[in-house]
This record gives sequence, C-alpha cells and structure tokens, in this order.
Amino acid sequence: MRWKNLGEHTVYENRWFRVNLADVELPDGSHLDHYLIRLRPVAVATAVNPDNEVLLLWRHRFITDSWGWELPAGVVEDGEPIPAAAAREMLEETGWRPGPLRHLFTLEPSNGLTDATHHVYWADEAHYVGHPEDDFESDRREWVPLKAVPDLVARGDVPAANMAAALLMLHNVRLG
Repeated sequence: MRWKNLGEHTVYENRWFRVNLADVELPDGSHLDHYLIRLRPVAVATAVNPDNEVLLLWRHRFITDSWGWELPAGVVEDGEPIPAAAAREMLEETGWRPGPLRHLFTLEPSNGLTDATHHVYWADEAHYVGHPEDDFESDRREWVPLKAVPDLVARGDVPAANMAAALLMLHNVRLG
C-alpha cells in the first residue's frame, strides 16, 4: 500500500532542518496531515587501527538525557563532497585525521518522520593532529576494541540506532 504526498509546505525552517506539513492521501482515498522533518545529509566517519580498535566518542545527549558511544558525525555543508564532510567531522570532533575513507553504507535512521540520509565511512588508518576543535561535543575520545561492539550495543551503551547499525556493520566487515 502506497501513501501519496500530494504537497507540503514549510511551517518552520532554520540552517539545519525544515519542518513541513504534508497532505497525504492514503490507499483508501482518505487524507491526513503529516508533519515531517527535512534534513541535510549527514556524514559519519571513524577509523579502525591495526589493533582492531575503533575510534569513538563518549557523549551525552540532552534530548534523551542519555550517555553513549557514537561515531563523529555532522551535516554536509552545501556543495561539500560527502566524504570530505565525513573526514572534516572526524577531525573536528576527535583531533584525528582519517586516512583514505571507504564507504561503509548509507541509511535513513527515521524514515517515518525524517528524510535524514546518513552516509557512513571508515578508514583503516588515522593520524593524530591535536586536541579536537569541537571538544565540547564529547567527554572523551577513545580507541575501543571492535570485538566489544556487539556487547556495547546489547548493553545499551550505543543508544543511537544509526550508530549501533554503523558499528555492527563495521564489526562485520572488519572481523567477519
């Protein structure tokens, strides 16, 4: 059954997102108003070192008042290539510059409400440049054993679904 978006208008907008109201036609012909959030693409990046440790951020999310492990991530600026945005975010948030990035996968973490497309990349090397420019984004940055990822996710230490999916995929790709 396919829902049809017959049109939408913006009810709020800022630099990061737009909240739109859509007129949606359901398969039975009835209509409903559906709010949705239009977001810029998000670039995500990390590195795995020769010891099979993954570079993670330990951070607090005030919206859910939760702590957890995450990968560096942020919006892609207008005209910026997605891999360049991923590398920039990793450097800004960790102080580590990734080596050549590999595309891991792309996902839509909440496609019932948003059109946020997250592009996840990883590198098998990184070079420490210095203290992160955006150190306010996390309490600490650590190299965590990749083999620990399934247990971290199972315990709830990776509360964001997009980050859990990315880390489990990376675990599978790297450790099989």
